[in-house]
Amino acid sequence: MQWSELTWDEIPAVLANCGHAALLPVGATEQHGPHLGCGVDSVIAQQLCARVAEATGVPMLPTLPYGCSLGHSHRWPGTIAVTPVLLIEFVQQIGEWAYRSGVRRLFIVNGHVTNAAPLRCALEMLRAKFDDLMVAVLNTATLTERVRDFHAADAADWHANDAETSLMMAMAPALLRADKVKDADDPDRTGGCVFAHPVNRTSSNGVTGAPSQATAAKGARFLDWMVTDLTELVRRGCLEQPPLAASYFSRDPRAAHPH
Repeated sequence: MQWSELTWDEIPAVLANCGHAALLPVGATEQHGPHLGCGVDSVIAQQLCARVAEATGVPMLPTLPYGCSLGHSHRWPGTIAVTPVLLIEFVQQIGEWAYRSGVRRLFIVNGHVTNAAPLRCALEMLRAKFDDLMVAVLNTATLTERVRDFHAADAADWHANDAETSLMMAMAPALLRADKVKDADDPDRTGGCVFAHPVNRTSSNGVTGAPSQATAAKGARFLDWMVTDLTELVRRGCLEQPPLAASYFSRDPRAAHPH
């Protein structure tokens, strides 16, 4: 179910078997405190989508490892960010080429919080260009209420916290520096703030939350929830039809799509 491992003559049949759907994991490369590697967000998006692809038969496009991480500043080494405008254009072009390959349902699975706005803009651009392309942006940390609750249990403005550290213990222990976890806690200082402040002004070490509370057992349970919940959303999406058949480009609902 890896798009990059399929041949061109295999792709049409794979798409036909899953409602012409594809998964696009989007991550980031950014500092995650002194105890986690910089690829956390990409690992979550990639491994989650790989599991869901196997469960659903929906092929997974290659993971985007860079995202809109401008808020992490230059205070700590490790962050490699792109601008919102670049991310919008990049994902839009990926969507256009996926469409030409037969994709009509695109699930963008976002592993980094501040990718959400640019990805929503890319969604808008793709919907406006292709009348018969349905696009969803699904954020890994807010897939369902239970997923949202465990991510924010120790900090509303969480980052590299209990949840992410637990997930890395279960998913990618090579990204963990176990000897630094117990001293990595840093409180959420954003309560009551009117402005959205960059991380250099909210955290002393790049962390917001309590990674010292993390365990591999919690990470495995959280991952099971995320896989189950995203699988359910994707399966529903593979069968979904628009509520109405009216054309984006014409007042006549019977008008054919120009593409």
